[in-house]
Amino acid sequence: MLEQDVLIRDALRVAKMYYYQDLTTPEIAQVLGLSRPKVSRLLSFAKDKGLVEVKIHDPNVHKLGLERDIQDRFELASVQVVHTPAHFAPRERLDLVAKFGARYLNTFIEDSRVLGLAWGTTLSAISSHLVPRACSSLDIVQLNGSGNTHNISNTYASEIMVRFANNYAARAHLLPVPTFFDYPETKAALWRERSLQRVTRLQDEADTLLFSIGAVSAGVPSKVYSSEYLEDTDWQGLAAQGVVGDIATVFFRADGSYADIEVNQRSSGPELELFRQARHSVCVVSGEGKVRGLHAALQGRYIRHLILDDVTAHVLLELVVD
Repeated sequence: MLEQDVLIRDALRVAKMYYYQDLTTPEIAQVLGLSRPKVSRLLSFAKDKGLVEVKIHDPNVHKLGLERDIQDRFELASVQVVHTPAHFAPRERLDLVAKFGARYLNTFIEDSRVLGLAWGTTLSAISSHLVPRACSSLDIVQLNGSGNTHNISNTYASEIMVRFANNYAARAHLLPVPTFFDYPETKAALWRERSLQRVTRLQDEADTLLFSIGAVSAGVPSKVYSSEYLEDTDWQGLAAQGVVGDIATVFFRADGSYADIEVNQRSSGPELELFRQARHSVCVVSGEGKVRGLHAALQGRYIRHLILDDVTAHVLLELVVD
């Protein structure tokens, strides 16, 4: 028997004793002749590999104050606030939120047929914490292009897509175009190609969308804002038009509107109506610098399920009160 198979066998045996027989880790160690640390490692392995799922039934009446306030104010389907240590740096907080988001995503995957992903810093962090689950009927589609003037293929986004596809034993559908075109006419011409229409049709069929909010001033810089995807003149134009953030590289103003923003005509991202219509539009956010963009996205009703850290949640509510 292969070493990995032995590990899985032992992890399942320990998990069944712990969850089904309600034995403690010292009791399991005694029964199996293992050390307590070994039992704990096997339990952790079972969780990390998706052999064990822990479901928490959280009726709305028992919602924590922060979650309830945000959910009620913005009429969201669900809000999950991830509590983080006060001394944590922005990147550490993002990692905790990403880990929670990766596990929470599996509650939507079971009944999803098409998962749409808007690549970026947050999605990259989530992809590092995914819990394996076989969903062979699942299609995963890239929502916006990732190429720039230096690299048309951009392996950063494709690696995120591949991690998700491998985790769910699903099919990945890449969008091999620039993040932003130089000319709207070029985009219009390419969007007439059948190969790209197949991808955009899948986007339209997505029942679950996973994304974050892009922002210039995020503690952990958003990928599009920290790399050479747009020229200085583009950023100046966005600031002049009151842009506060983006979803899938489609920019919007403080009230959530996105029409008539010039750069959007050249963006490879989908119309934001897609996020209003999806059954599960799941936004994962960490960082006070993203709050203005998050508030605007909530105003635009592009989010149904929100996952964020407690610091960001407090700042969001303070902004609303102000």
